[in-house]
Amino acid sequence: SSGINAEYGNLLKEIRESWKHSRLFLGRNKVMAFSLGRTVETEYKKDLHKLAKALVRKRGLLFTNEKVEDVKDWFKSHKQFCYARSGSIATETVVLPDGPLDFPHSMEPQLRQLGLPTRLKDGVIVLDQEHTVCTAGKVLNTQQAVILKHLGNCMAEFQIELMSHWSNDVFTVLSESNSAMEINEPDSEDDDVIEDVNEN
Repeated sequence: SSGINAEYGNLLKEIRESWKHSRLFLGRNKVMAFSLGRTVETEYKKDLHKLAKALVRKRGLLFTNEKVEDVKDWFKSHKQFCYARSGSIATETVVLPDGPLDFPHSMEPQLRQLGLPTRLKDGVIVLDQEHTVCTAGKVLNTQQAVILKHLGNCMAEFQIELMSHWSNDVFTVLSESNSAMEINEPDSEDDDVIEDVNEN
């Protein structure tokens, strides 16, 4: 299973192109887990119930005949930079100097609502004083995340983490975070259907 967030379309598109020989499924974890078998008594093959229990949060299944090391190496080397969200940790300190900002004048009220000390001067948005948007190592709030997005700052890194592996009746944990997971966490209601991302 893989730790994955289906919102990152560019990386999924790259996976779809590079792994045409394999199948990647994303969707309702409960349905996929039911298909594998959630218990020793109901599992389709030996130890698949362990893989079913690993299907929590934003995870999917990759079916492939490729060697485990090749799969691990490929996913380790592929990542996507994206906008940080509220609750993320800032990876750098971002400070805006006082003076004009390169935004359309119509955005001034929104920037002020986000906490920036702005005003309009001759149709140009001006920052009245230097403003620290975020500090490295600190948690971002919603306003900070929105400002960073407006600035085009892709502070977050999205990468698929391989959590576990099953082959020939043997289940193997590949990530330490998988061994500490909470098995009974409820699934997100956003995952309405199982999506075979290899389908066009």
